[in-house]
Amino acid sequence: MKSLVSLLAAASLLVSVHVSAAEELSEGTVKKIDVPTQRIMLAHGPIENLGMMPMTMMFKVKEPAMLKTVSVGDKVRFRVEYIDGNYTITRLEPAK
Repeated sequence: MKSLVSLLAAASLLVSVHVSAAEELSEGTVKKIDVPTQRIMLAHGPIENLGMMPMTMMFKVKEPAMLKTVSVGDKVRFRVEYIDGNYTITRLEPAK
């Protein structure tokens, strides 16, 4: 019974680590917002889930309403996924 409890505890830890890594956010600064094309330019640090080095680039946003939550110059935390051939921001929030 003890080994089953240990096994379940280890499995729970692996699931929580996997979920944490899947939701990992990167950091950046808003440089430009282009509402008509639903894109945002960020100067960002490393994007670990994509293996991307720090740089400045345009990203598509999954939801156009995201663009209304930030302004040029804001520090942000964000999640990017490669969706249908585009680097797409799936989560965007002001940095705290």
